[in-house]
Amino acid sequence: MGESSVKTLETRTDVSSPTVVETETRPGPERTLLSRLRAPRRPRIWFEILLIAISYWTYSLIRNAVPEQKAAALANADWIWSVERTLGIAVEQSVNHTINSVTWLIVGMNYYYATLHFVVTIGVLVWIYRLHPGRYAATRMVLFATTGVALVGYYCYPLAPPRLMDGQNFIDTVLVHHTWGSMASGNLKQMSNQYAAMPSMHIGWSLWCGLTIFAVASAPWARILGLLYPTATLVVIVATANHFWLDAVGGMICLAFGYTVSRSWYGSFAHHLPRHPEHTGPHPATALLNRVRTRA
Repeated sequence: MGESSVKTLETRTDVSSPTVVETETRPGPERTLLSRLRAPRRPRIWFEILLIAISYWTYSLIRNAVPEQKAAALANADWIWSVERTLGIAVEQSVNHTINSVTWLIVGMNYYYATLHFVVTIGVLVWIYRLHPGRYAATRMVLFATTGVALVGYYCYPLAPPRLMDGQNFIDTVLVHHTWGSMASGNLKQMSNQYAAMPSMHIGWSLWCGLTIFAVASAPWARILGLLYPTATLVVIVATANHFWLDAVGGMICLAFGYTVSRSWYGSFAHHLPRHPEHTGPHPATALLNRVRTRA
């Protein structure tokens, strides 16, 4: 009788345990889909090149399609300049004239302004893609969200750069030194909206580069260089009379928005994510596409 009771209890335990475990660990379908969408994945080079190319083309198209409201842009520039003078930070003209007097330095800054904005940004993307693939998607989302919200600023707040202001005696260093420097000056000015100065994406992108390097790099010298890059960029945009200090503040605000979007989606800042993504299976969009192909 005792043996029979023990066997009965053992049998009940064996039968009921799998059911309890299965019920507790089975996730709902909506949660599974969302988790799979948010899960960092190993990026594909062809897709990333295509995505970046299309995104930058779209960004340039929209930015340059914003009406060049010259009167409003000049009025806004006068207002920004008066606000900075009230705050005691209107030193752009002094910086512009002082550095312009050193030819080799200002010429170097012209080329810096025109090239490093793209070269360093792409370099950081490639570095994260190659060595930190698990953090790549979140890092890229910061950049994309930052750039996207900047378009709102260009549309809502046309702003002339200091070099285009009337009666303020700023020096357009590209024109004066006949350098290839800015698509908003000289023969290339028709390729870019000259009144899209707020916010400054030279600051938004360079600060994104600097913070990414500082957060992810392990070598102290690399982290120091990462912080120096946006600092140098700030000096360059002012010395070349392409931006006010407050344009840089606008770029920082856009970057803060980009980090907020990325953290909200991935649940963490990019540098806190695993360096290498875990195997999560095919992307939900890929799985759906495969199902459609199978049915067809």
